[in-house]
Amino acid sequence: MALSCKAGYSPTGADGQEKETELAEYVQLVTELRMTRAIQPQINAFLQGFHTFILPSLVQLFDEYELELLLSGMPEIDVQDWVRNTEYTSGYDPREPVIQWFWEVVNGLSQEERVLLLQFVTGRVPHGGFAFLTGGSGLQKFTVSAVAFSSNLLPTASTCINMLKLPEYPSQEVLRDRLLIALHCGSYGYTMA
Repeated sequence: MALSCKAGYSPTGADGQEKETELAEYVQLVTELRMTRAIQPQINAFLQGFHTFILPSLVQLFDEYELELLLSGMPEIDVQDWVRNTEYTSGYDPREPVIQWFWEVVNGLSQEERVLLLQFVTGRVPHGGFAFLTGGSGLQKFTVSAVAFSSNLLPTASTCINMLKLPEYPSQEVLRDRLLIALHCGSYGYTMA
């Protein structure tokens, strides 16, 4: 179907009933127009310049997170800012032993592991500090949610809402072990170790 800017959308058909499928198609076409076709010359110019320095075959070796790190470099992560801008749900609060262990583990992680943790939970490293972390619907703080403990359960994440689902581990050692497994295997979708 060709996209025409002249054609408007009418929410009612000839018989007066809404056409939800037409609305979905209309939204898809307008989004495609605004996000790609309307700026296609700029996208092409950027890609031409970018591929002058980095061949497309080399770019394909990396996922979007690795490419971001290659282009932007390893960020310095302010753990205290992270702690100040974190919310807790499902029974967790900053005084809970599991939360205290979590932050002790985070403090002990290398910068690379902290980046992995942020990418695991948020899909990105926040620019401008943790107060500016965004989710699927705008500003969304990093959130730690309690999950009942069961043997070998790994932490999971909901990246669209920046939520780490952290089981109520019995010790800091178990928490660290499970967190590191999740970080290094998280892109594969494992929940059990």
